[in-house]
Amino acid sequence: MQIPPKVTQRAFDRLAEIGAADQGKGLRVAVEGGGCSGFQYDIKLDAPTDDDLVLSGAGQQVMIDTASLPFLENAVIDFTDELIGARFVIDNPNASSSCGCGTSFSM
Repeated sequence: MQIPPKVTQRAFDRLAEIGAADQGKGLRVAVEGGGCSGFQYDIKLDAPTDDDLVLSGAGQQVMIDTASLPFLENAVIDFTDELIGARFVIDNPNASSSCGCGTSFSM
């Protein structure tokens, strides 16, 4: 049985700040082949589709397509605001290594 990803309150709060739901959109998190480590995250605002797993909180939505779910099992989707910039980040226990930018990983 797969353990779905979790979304932090901080990530939902950031989506509310940027008005994602007001635009009829949520945060889409997908895994694609590529990047310097073999796989990379594709994170963008998008509208949900019928095949998505939709995680909801604070009136906001985070969507994950069915092909990406096995790669994101038990991951945590968060938002960070640091000196190097503000961004959505993924703490993925399935990744055996990741690159310095945090968007590319291997399994």
